[in-house]
Amino acid sequence: MSEQAVDPQRQAQAREYTRLTRRLLYLELALGSAFLLIVLLSGLSSGLRNLLAFPQSAMVALYFLILTLSYTIILAPLSVYRSFILPHRYGLSHQSRRSWLADEAKEMGLGLALGTGLVVVIYLFLQAFPQTWWLLAFAFVALLSVVMTRLAPVLILPLFFKLEPIKDTELRQKLLGLAERCQTKVKDVFQIDFSSKMSAGNAMLMGWGNTRRIAISDTLLVHYTPEEIEVIMAHELGHQRHKDIARLIVAQSALMLLGFYLVNLTLNWAVPRLELDGISDVAALPLLALVLAAFALVLAPLVNAYSRRLEEAADNYALATTDNPEAFATMLTKLTDQNLTESEPGRWAEILFHDHPPYYKRMELARRYRREGQL
Repeated sequence: MSEQAVDPQRQAQAREYTRLTRRLLYLELALGSAFLLIVLLSGLSSGLRNLLAFPQSAMVALYFLILTLSYTIILAPLSVYRSFILPHRYGLSHQSRRSWLADEAKEMGLGLALGTGLVVVIYLFLQAFPQTWWLLAFAFVALLSVVMTRLAPVLILPLFFKLEPIKDTELRQKLLGLAERCQTKVKDVFQIDFSSKMSAGNAMLMGWGNTRRIAISDTLLVHYTPEEIEVIMAHELGHQRHKDIARLIVAQSALMLLGFYLVNLTLNWAVPRLELDGISDVAALPLLALVLAAFALVLAPLVNAYSRRLEEAADNYALATTDNPEAFATMLTKLTDQNLTESEPGRWAEILFHDHPPYYKRMELARRYRREGQL
């Protein structure tokens, strides 16, 4: 199998970019943890609660908004550097400052609306059902996760990118035929105008039932052959055939249940020590956030390992469905260079940060498929 090697210059940039973004991640984690600990232990949290002399739900909503906005303001310089300056420096974004600010405002508005509603409901459970609140909160968050996983690409993505039916009728028929072979019903094939803001490429299945559609970024349509795009979508359809979204939701729900139980134990332990007015005291919200964040951080390698396993199975499905390891290999090489991804990360980096198998392992999968096909 002839192979096109990754661009050495792009790989040097990828290593540089990855190193910088991880340092920023560590800094953000440290600052965020310090902020929450200071608010919790300095008396600021109790003081803010005392100032908000409103009914429980209004108090919780206002406390959450003030806490979140304060955190956002403190970390604003870091956020600007990480999500605007750095991507522009490495050619991953060419979005104007005005457009970026508009997207940030939309993202913040959605986050505040969803976050406020979620926290208010959790504190209603804490107040009304102090013994079983964690079970009810888990059930509510799990249900919300299912709904958002299915509907977010359809309802939220169009707020940030323009979607329209794909103009290439031949490619459209090719992908609809692929979906039919994969026994997956899709409404149509759409293209997303990624090129208006970024250079990265992506493709996905959006929606469910009668709203399910194939969506491909225009940055893929310009630089990839129809065969390479077919392999990409075969991978995505593999996730659908394997019911990987349902599997991930089940796995994450089990971890979420454990996380809420640990929060329950921590809150009960902390009430007398922090002089809180019970576990439903909104002044404990920074502690709740810290416990959940620490739990997610500790379990991230396990979640990533499971995700890599599902991704490898989807790669196998794509190869078997298209029987085109050459297109699979050239697609991977292009995508690795285009998205500025490290082709050979260190073993610990793979364990801690990667939810997909790295490039070199996926290429070996294509080589192995090619060898077995020749036998």
